[in-house]
Amino acid sequence: MHRSWTDRPVSRDHSRFGRRGFLEAAVGAGVATVGSSIGLPAFAQSFEFKPSQRYPDTAVQILDPSFTKYRIYSSTVEQVATGMRWAEGPVYFPAGRYLLVSDIPNNRIMRFDETDNTFSVFRSPANYANGSTRDRQGRLVTCEHSVTRRITRTEHDGRITVLADNFEGRRLNAPNDIVVKSDDSIWFTDPLFGINGEWEGERAKSEQQTTNVYRLGSDGKLTAKATDIFNPNGLAFSPDEKKLYVVEWRGSPHRSVWSFEVGADGALGNKTKLIDANGPGALDGFRVDRDGNLWCGWGSSGAPGAKSEELDGVMVFNPEGKPIGFIRLPERCANLEFGGPKRNRLYMASCHSLYAVYVEAHGAI
Repeated sequence: MHRSWTDRPVSRDHSRFGRRGFLEAAVGAGVATVGSSIGLPAFAQSFEFKPSQRYPDTAVQILDPSFTKYRIYSSTVEQVATGMRWAEGPVYFPAGRYLLVSDIPNNRIMRFDETDNTFSVFRSPANYANGSTRDRQGRLVTCEHSVTRRITRTEHDGRITVLADNFEGRRLNAPNDIVVKSDDSIWFTDPLFGINGEWEGERAKSEQQTTNVYRLGSDGKLTAKATDIFNPNGLAFSPDEKKLYVVEWRGSPHRSVWSFEVGADGALGNKTKLIDANGPGALDGFRVDRDGNLWCGWGSSGAPGAKSEELDGVMVFNPEGKPIGFIRLPERCANLEFGGPKRNRLYMASCHSLYAVYVEAHGAI
């Protein structure tokens, strides 16, 4: 008889961030609210943002008539928090109505509370956490870049469980983005970004032969499911979980989203290029809505001649990979998340700030 994932022996991190329960805790002991609105210093530039005074918001652009039904005529883009250095990995917790977002260079995870619009430190230091997700039991599952280079789960009582930190006896690179499937398996990407320098982690030499997409089964077994993607980044499943989408940081010749068919046993097959950035656009993290559309973080790749002011925002593609909508932002969007009680508030983690807009779309998970 196999024990469940939560029953199996695991390694423990003895750090604590509070004694109260995870979902109901404000963020544990020692939490300090930050933000220019209350006069406390942020750890980076805080930018003023003036939302559109008129409806519809011209920042929400219809590229194809099929996107019209997703735009709310009387909803505008809002800046709900600012003062970060590089915002990434947003994850929403409906039970507490709050969103966590990584501020990687500042080595902390921030918390935005929908109920009172406060922005506070959730965890610091955070081992240069990047992508995070919520498992089916409502626990935080996190990718860490620092010397830890691992996947962790925060239990309801605040304890931290190490789920994976090596593959076949060699350390992981720097886990980046992460999702949980309905069978409780955890899928994550493991590129080199967090060990390429000191900005988002600590410089180190890769011990892996390839940069992989991994599956951690509910039995605790870690397997490499895709080994032929150079620096895989964001990933997400289609609503029926029959397809897995993965961003390749440096495709041929542009950044791309690859689509894989997912077998009943978790095997990946029929690799197909779904989206090609087709120029200086930079795909990063993304989310899928219930209709199967991909809402993708978008911005400049840094290529010569790329105009950030024309690229920064969120590009929306239909399930066939056709661009149908664009949400223009004053900062590059790295990743995003559907939140709110109805899962129709799109949060956009964008460089120094967190933005939000209500849409007539709902997160698939």
